[in-house]
Amino acid sequence: MSEKVKVAIVGSGPAGLTAAIYTARADLSPVVIEGEPSSTSDQPGGQLMLTTEIENFPGFVNGIMGPELMANFRGQAERFGATFNTTKVSKVDFSTRPFKLWTNTQEGEQPAYLAESVIISTGARSLLLNIDRETELIGHGVSTCATCDGFFFRDHDIAVVGGGDSALEEASFLTKFARSVTIIHRRKELRASKIMQDRAFANPKISFIWDSTVTELHGANSLEAVTVTNQITGENSKLNVTGLFVAIGHSPNTDIFKGQIDMDDLGYIVTKNGTATNVPGVFACGDVQDHIYRQAITAAGSGCMAAIDLEKWLKDSEI
Repeated sequence: MSEKVKVAIVGSGPAGLTAAIYTARADLSPVVIEGEPSSTSDQPGGQLMLTTEIENFPGFVNGIMGPELMANFRGQAERFGATFNTTKVSKVDFSTRPFKLWTNTQEGEQPAYLAESVIISTGARSLLLNIDRETELIGHGVSTCATCDGFFFRDHDIAVVGGGDSALEEASFLTKFARSVTIIHRRKELRASKIMQDRAFANPKISFIWDSTVTELHGANSLEAVTVTNQITGENSKLNVTGLFVAIGHSPNTDIFKGQIDMDDLGYIVTKNGTATNVPGVFACGDVQDHIYRQAITAAGSGCMAAIDLEKWLKDSEI
């Protein structure tokens, strides 16, 4: 039988958990469908579960580990009455209210939840290079998560693909284990913040290959080397590394919402007047609708906004 709820929150990163805190404090008894444990952003806690020390979240003078921060968010939401379901939403129907949400653990045709309102905070997932054998070698030398797999590359020579803050953070973290880390970037300049660049340039274990991309992976059962192609000259070279960490960006987790709400050309949910979608009663916050800032603090802020927008909408709708 379907469970009737006033507020369903889909996703449990900084945005979703902040929304849970605020809606719970408003006595709306939200249920958070938090995702399933995995190495992707679909997992409970989102991308910050795969992040090491966070130094730029206000209130933590000496920084805080990503999983610890998310555990604090979750505990605070539970304290005020939010409930959690550790599964993924597999299907939605926003055509009529109450909105219908199916989950991976729900059998039969009946939806798991009938919700008067919904907050979408499903975040974004890591992008891959889309080259031969990449998926095959994930877990065998190829990774998208330094904090998950860095320990296994102690005294190895490894490479990181990317030029943003995430790539440089991954590279800096990996120097704790690796013998050397080579950053491969398709441009001649990094996109990362200056403080991250300064740290990377000053680290003796980190070197750079510019204007280049990884075009081929080598190794029978595990990664042994990569082919690097210079984008200007077309020249190929072989780099002997046993680890390749891909940090080239993200794609919003919006597949299950296609055809239900408006999205932009990249698949991010379009919001207006704060966090409202084109469907009255459905709101979106965090990286699922933000492809500009992508920070934990901005995600949390938009989660607060979504909760306040939703509460006002419920009152105006006299539900």
